[in-house]
Amino acid sequence: MNNAMLCSSKLNKLSKTCNIILNKWFLEKIVQYNSIIYHNFQQCQTLHATVIRSETIKEVERKTNDLERFRDLTRAGPSLKDFLSKTEIPIDPIRVPNIPYIQNINGSDQKVYFEVYGCQMNVNDTEVIWSILKSHGYKKVEDIKEANIILFITCSIRDNAEQKIWNRLTDLNHLRKKKKKNPIKIGLLGCMAERLKDKILERGKLVDVIAGPDSYKDLPRLLSIPDNETAINVVLSFDETYADITPVRLNPNSTSAFVTIMRGCDNMCTYCIVPFTRGRERSRPIESIVKEIQSLSDDGVKEIVLLGQNVNSYRDMSQLKLYTNMETHLAKGFKTVYKNKKGGRRFCDLLDEVSRINPEMRIRFTSPHPKDFPDEVLQLIAERPNICKEIHLPAQSGNSRILEKMRRGYTREAYIDLVHHIRQIIPNIYLSSDFITGFCGETEEEFQDTLSLIELIKYNKAFLFSYSMREKTTAHRRYQDDVPPNVKQNRLERMISKYRTEAEKLNKLQIGQSQLVLVEKPSKRSHDSFQTKNDGNTRVIIPSMSIPIGKHSRDEKPIKIGDYVVVKIENANFQTLMGKPLYHSSITEFASSSAL
Repeated sequence: MNNAMLCSSKLNKLSKTCNIILNKWFLEKIVQYNSIIYHNFQQCQTLHATVIRSETIKEVERKTNDLERFRDLTRAGPSLKDFLSKTEIPIDPIRVPNIPYIQNINGSDQKVYFEVYGCQMNVNDTEVIWSILKSHGYKKVEDIKEANIILFITCSIRDNAEQKIWNRLTDLNHLRKKKKKNPIKIGLLGCMAERLKDKILERGKLVDVIAGPDSYKDLPRLLSIPDNETAINVVLSFDETYADITPVRLNPNSTSAFVTIMRGCDNMCTYCIVPFTRGRERSRPIESIVKEIQSLSDDGVKEIVLLGQNVNSYRDMSQLKLYTNMETHLAKGFKTVYKNKKGGRRFCDLLDEVSRINPEMRIRFTSPHPKDFPDEVLQLIAERPNICKEIHLPAQSGNSRILEKMRRGYTREAYIDLVHHIRQIIPNIYLSSDFITGFCGETEEEFQDTLSLIELIKYNKAFLFSYSMREKTTAHRRYQDDVPPNVKQNRLERMISKYRTEAEKLNKLQIGQSQLVLVEKPSKRSHDSFQTKNDGNTRVIIPSMSIPIGKHSRDEKPIKIGDYVVVKIENANFQTLMGKPLYHSSITEFASSSAL
């Protein structure tokens, strides 16, 4: 029994030992075999990759060869031009004589009469229109009865201006009925045409041609459309400035001439219709303006008025690459509704070049915005004798809340500070302004702020109106025209009275002064007097007489239109000065003697 148990124990130990040895041997073999398998796997993988790379290279070479063969085929094959030539359908050309409205585009037998309403811009627009029509053979007549084409150049800034034109159109409709054998064609041009085109058509056959401010070049075509059709073009342009048109002056004998330098307005005042009838701001190149003014100077013009809806925001972008970093500098305390404009040549650059053309030709400008009067413009006005010491500075209201509601971009205080700043740089400056009373929500107390501003500033000239709501404006969309008409009229009368009182005080301070005036025309009130204009654009009446040809000369010659004359102011009222002629002079001579 004991021997058996001993034997069994030894056998168990031997078995365990054998198992350990066998397990160790198997593990070594497994590791060995795994190593062999991994090595073989790597060799196979390398071989496989080599085969793939070889096949890929062959495939790329094959496709490249196919692409080259395809390119060769397309080069040798037919092109799109060949395809179009085979599929095109022959079309007979349209001959111009076959188009009905172009048969009479030559206006050699047409006589046109102009009736101009509104601002100076409309006068200059009429000169542009006349230039276009004259080049097509049209003739201008001064008697409306001789005309077979009557053109109204219209204003839309206030309701009164539009009502005048509606009444005029109604009157002319009776004249048209009387002349059926020789029919009259009536055209409505300008701001009212753009704003009220639909209403004009609704009122029946009052007009034959409707043309907006940017479509005057299209007038020969519009006027050539048959009599039973209404011709319309009121499309506003982003770039039309008529820079390529040389205006033909309506009055070639006038001593003054208007030159439009920019069109449109970006200010978007809430009460104003101009951005909607005249479009966005765009400016003529300086070179075209200089060329036109040089021509006017050669013709003997003594005074140039630079025009624009926002004249001092002028910016010539025609050479933007050379003037990329020029920023707009606003007057202190003023802001805009648009981003600050950069690049181009500014109003100061234009004013500098224009004033150098002829030192004996006066330069004025209108209508500016108060925000666009940086110091460089003010200093240039102060330095150049031929740039008139007159600034139109539209305030519109004397109350800050109303100014904000109008979206003017300044407060009462900022406006007053600007006036003080201007008078520091140009002590002898003449100021004029625009005011509106009765704007939406204006109270009596707020109106009193306007009266006090007029009394404080003391303007040489002012243009005063009661508010007239205009469709399309921001005020029309947002506000109520809630000031009663009788209140508006009462405030307007009080505003006019305040202005006249202060203007007369200002003008009487000029009594005894010696001023240089430009002789414009015979006085309406007396055949023995001339109407002249001083540096501040104030009318000065002087007697017609012979005076010395110079300050220290004994030789005399008669005063004539176009002369510069030094006068002594002897009397004044709120709008007119009366003077005594002293001697003939010039801008340069008078500036030199005044500086001594």
